[in-house]
Amino acid sequence: MLDSLAAHAASINFVDILPFILVGFGAQIIDGALGMAYGVISSTLMLTLGVPPAAASAGVHAAETCTTGVSAISHIWQRNVDWKLFSRLVIPGIIGGVTGAYVLSNIDGTAIKPFIQVYLVLIGIWLVWRGFHYPPQSRSPRMITPLGLIGGFMDATGGGGWGPIVTSNLLIQGASPRHTIGTVNSVEFILTLCISITFMLNIGLAAFTLATVGLLLGGVVAAPFGAMLARHIAPRVLLVSVGVILTLTSLFGFAKWAGYIG
Repeated sequence: MLDSLAAHAASINFVDILPFILVGFGAQIIDGALGMAYGVISSTLMLTLGVPPAAASAGVHAAETCTTGVSAISHIWQRNVDWKLFSRLVIPGIIGGVTGAYVLSNIDGTAIKPFIQVYLVLIGIWLVWRGFHYPPQSRSPRMITPLGLIGGFMDATGGGGWGPIVTSNLLIQGASPRHTIGTVNSVEFILTLCISITFMLNIGLAAFTLATVGLLLGGVVAAPFGAMLARHIAPRVLLVSVGVILTLTSLFGFAKWAGYIG
């Protein structure tokens, strides 16, 4: 994978990949601080440019394999990771992600996406309301394994979904915003690595495009800054911010599916 990306980097002009670098940087800042949005923003860009769904998801996950690795190290360094929660998420996430990557590589797995988008809009609105009306109260979440399975599957089939599904639902259960974001981001490294390997075994190296190189470069540079933001932003602000980002990105995804956005 790294050899393929290096070959692309050697044969392209920096000006050509600058827009993708900027998108990768901005998406990773948001993702590192709020636990979501890198895959959603990056996949939306790839699909807008006419990249097939499987290739778009594979390309984003190839870039995320590196960006989430840097992000995980940064969150661990900032002490944002709950290792007990990590251990309960990682195996279900891998199972769901590998299954989703295999499904998307062989059939069209996007039919359920609009229903997930509507669900996430409602979750986002609820998180905003909760952030404004209730002081954050940390509780140990109970429903974890199903979130890992569903989040991993939807992340692979939709090119993004691990953060929105897992982070938002853990926050609803009362988990600490800072440690939820850090843990979900850290598990995502292992998840994206497994998904990328599955895509490579099924569709080869066709996903490693110009956009992939740009997303990777921008995301790697931004990853440490997102982890620092997650540690220092107040829990109430994190809740509201997660809700706003989740609502806006999910509304955009649904509008695009419905044909309101080209």
